[in-house]
Amino acid sequence: MSPQRRTALWSVVAACALIALKLGTGLATHSLGLLSEAAHSGTDLVAALLTFFAIGVAARPADPGHQYGHGKAEHLAALGEATFLVLASLAIVWRAVVRLVNGGAPVHAAWYAIAVMGLVIAVDVGRTIASYRAANRYESAALASNALHFGSDLLGSIAVLVGLLLARAGHPQADSVAALFVAALVLFAAARLMRRNVDVLMDRAPADAEEAALAAIGEIRPAVDLRRLRMRQAGGRAFADVVIGAAPDAVVGQGHAAADAVERAVQSALPEADVVVHVEPEITTGAVRERAHAAALSVRRVREVHNVTAVNVDSGTELSLHLKLPGDLSLDDAHDVAEEVERAIRRAVPQVSEVVTHLEPLIEESSGTRPAAADVAVDRDAVERAVRDATGGEPADLRFLGTDDGLVVYVTLRVDGTVPLAEAHARASRVEALIRRERPEIAEVIVHTEP
Repeated sequence: MSPQRRTALWSVVAACALIALKLGTGLATHSLGLLSEAAHSGTDLVAALLTFFAIGVAARPADPGHQYGHGKAEHLAALGEATFLVLASLAIVWRAVVRLVNGGAPVHAAWYAIAVMGLVIAVDVGRTIASYRAANRYESAALASNALHFGSDLLGSIAVLVGLLLARAGHPQADSVAALFVAALVLFAAARLMRRNVDVLMDRAPADAEEAALAAIGEIRPAVDLRRLRMRQAGGRAFADVVIGAAPDAVVGQGHAAADAVERAVQSALPEADVVVHVEPEITTGAVRERAHAAALSVRRVREVHNVTAVNVDSGTELSLHLKLPGDLSLDDAHDVAEEVERAIRRAVPQVSEVVTHLEPLIEESSGTRPAAADVAVDRDAVERAVRDATGGEPADLRFLGTDDGLVVYVTLRVDGTVPLAEAHARASRVEALIRRERPEIAEVIVHTEP
């Protein structure tokens, strides 16, 4: 039998003995404090049995149905224990209030009742210390909850002893007050147990363990690019899910070595931790922009995204972008959309440390007309001349559109498909510059290139 189970079994034996002792003495003396302590010890018996069996379950190795082991059995047992404590405390409160309001059988605070409580206190001290030491040695949540209980039992036993002494001195209501004090201790202990164990069962990140893991990873040399750290805890054991980045041209051995370094660092800070390290290629600035652009467009009411800029700094990647939103949105609503965009980008690109958005109203569609050929004859001649001067040939297509803002010209240029995009863009820019110089009154020039 493991040392943890021996400690839990000793608690079961002690709880049985204390129940018999408190119950018999309480019935003989009509002490509600002793009877409430007997009920409290009854819940301790159930809790100790749960702990005894839960530790046996938690110690089982992982299997195909429980691939992370059985550590959470301890926390389930502790949660069940807290539930019993709440029920017992409510029963104690009800009986104590009834006795304080309506009276009841007089308390016979005999000498043997005082002696029994002295013995109970001695037992409580012993089992509290034993459970506390075992819980620290084995990092057992169930044994820690037992230690907390037994500590509250000790305080309750002292309160009952004080109540008996006062009842012996002529204050019979002191026994009921002591019972209420015991109930308050039980409720407080139950609340703490529930909160702590629900956090574990809900996989709440253990803050201390996470800080220790982050500090250990930060000390690795050469430094690793930490993308994500997720942690949970069960049965006194930490589980870490780590994602790190590696250079795109790194070989498998280098990535594996970096993962091993992270695993050793975390386990040095958190012994027996279960660490899983995933290695990803580092993302280039261009890929960051693309993923951020896609994430921004996925947000409802974002109509257009442009001027996306990514800059690498020591703290991560800082990103800026322009968002076009419906012009009738209020500033408050537009700000909410921008914050949603920032959250979407951070989820899609975790290495982004800062997101700055510039908000612009979406320009509504305006009406346009096809001008008569005679009305744009001069403009057509100027545009064709500019295209010939810049490219040596005629435009593949040329159209004019009259809008509220002025004349818009659409020019299509034929360019050899093997020409680099940068060169094709430069030719289009030269054509645009010549047209604007020849006809500055044209509101907008759009030059399209195609092979």
